[in-house]
Amino acid sequence: MVSQEAFRTTTHGSEVARTRIRESVAVHQALLDNELPSRVAELAELIVASLRNGGKVLFFGNGGSAADATHLAAEFVGRFRFDRSPLPALSLSDNGSSVSGIGNDYGFDDVFARQVAAFGTAGDVAIGISTSGISQNVVEGLRAASARGLHTVALAGTPGGDLPDEAERCLRMPATDTARVQECYMLVGHLVCELVEQAMFGRG
Repeated sequence: MVSQEAFRTTTHGSEVARTRIRESVAVHQALLDNELPSRVAELAELIVASLRNGGKVLFFGNGGSAADATHLAAEFVGRFRFDRSPLPALSLSDNGSSVSGIGNDYGFDDVFARQVAAFGTAGDVAIGISTSGISQNVVEGLRAASARGLHTVALAGTPGGDLPDEAERCLRMPATDTARVQECYMLVGHLVCELVEQAMFGRG
């Protein structure tokens, strides 16, 4: 027999789950209500042009955004919807020795900028991810990329903080709650992966 306390806890948990699912559905629906789908297609075209010219994609972010950077880089290097040749992409959040060493020797604000200087080449695409838009190391990473002739793209929540001023393109998710923003990142990122695969390998 389920105790009253367990019943209340389960009922509360169920209601919280329903509320968050409704919030997520509403935010994803809002993606259709603005210019974001066109921005997604434009970003895919930019990446395709870079890859065809021998470029690569550099992703970077902190915390959950670091995980998103790793996830999306892996989709390019591995595969997304079908088997094909690998596509060059790096997550600058992945090398713990570089991140901690640069942070210790130069300051945490430089952990991405210095890696951009090491790996970035003019014509590459640098994608900085920051839910708040005010992560200074992401801002500095985009500045370093711009100075070296990389294409700069930001993924952020609303309103986007400092990133819209630092990137050529800023895709702002229609949410302020961190969890909802990050859920949108994955949908947008997967859409970009799919469009790039289709364009690069001729499969729809």
